[in-house]
Amino acid sequence: MSNLRTRDLLQWLESHFSAENISLIPLTGDAGFRRYFRFHNHNQSQSQCYIAVDAPVKLSNNQAFVDVQQILQELGVNVPNIIAADLEAGFLCLSDFGDTVLAERLSSENMQHYYAKAIIELSKMLKCKKAVVAKLPDYNAPFILTELAIFKEWLLEKHLGIYLTADEEIALSACFDVLVSAIIAQPKIFMHRDYHSRNIMLLADDKLGVIDFQDAVKGPVIYDLVSLLKDCYVRWPKQLITPLMEDYRQQVQNYFPDENLSKEKWQYWFDLTGLQRHIKASGIFSRLHHRDNKSGYLADIPLTLTYIQDVSAQYDKLSFLHELVTKRVIPAVNKRSGF
Repeated sequence: MSNLRTRDLLQWLESHFSAENISLIPLTGDAGFRRYFRFHNHNQSQSQCYIAVDAPVKLSNNQAFVDVQQILQELGVNVPNIIAADLEAGFLCLSDFGDTVLAERLSSENMQHYYAKAIIELSKMLKCKKAVVAKLPDYNAPFILTELAIFKEWLLEKHLGIYLTADEEIALSACFDVLVSAIIAQPKIFMHRDYHSRNIMLLADDKLGVIDFQDAVKGPVIYDLVSLLKDCYVRWPKQLITPLMEDYRQQVQNYFPDENLSKEKWQYWFDLTGLQRHIKASGIFSRLHHRDNKSGYLADIPLTLTYIQDVSAQYDKLSFLHELVTKRVIPAVNKRSGF
């Protein structure tokens, strides 16, 4: 099937660019079902690089990609230009942001510099009009609980063979309800939903480009900040995170003057929203292995569990979650990994 798709993609590109013999160079993809290629279009004056995307219609939300790209571009966020699109076929041609993912260039010395730039992009998203945000899928309580259920189904049961008793399921659900309450209490804004250093490109002149935004929703104000600062793939010391948290808190306070965004409330939202994200991510990493044959993400599970362990230890209402992860989940992951 992929060979037929590649042939059709080539024909579409050649017809659009009035070119012959376009050569597609496969690129490493993301966790989804899309495939990416780079190609050069040679004309009389120059050779231009583009990104071709094979995004099967039944597996990709291509209309959302186009819609969200337009929203972000109008807000001044640096996203790829859509050169051409055939939504019925599931083909897109985008401007090329190059190969340098921000994650590859980060260090403790430059982290605050680049993350401050990334937070500037978030502040642009804050300005998205309420009428536009209202049209996005709502990151509401059922949505959040559906994500949390991935943890039990795919990490606990499928990956580790851990099955909870009825009483334990009730206790875990009570912990999840605490997280949901903290998330839905927040002002809702445009939310990228996967805003981290692997979805930010480092461009020429030290600029940043934002990608993988098609799953945007109407969601809690702190979610994207947590995604960035408590990255599932890299952990930063608290002393680097805290000033960036505070800077964004003050920016959000300006946008929501009627909200009392105390440092204590901000920290609470940050902790529990991050906890929800890491619980979900640990389940998704397991699902990518078992369902999608993408086993590389298994290596990222231990960090997500460490985040869960550390944060749940700070809140009495989350003691069951802390005990579950500390005494059963982490030892099972270590045993499966041969540690």
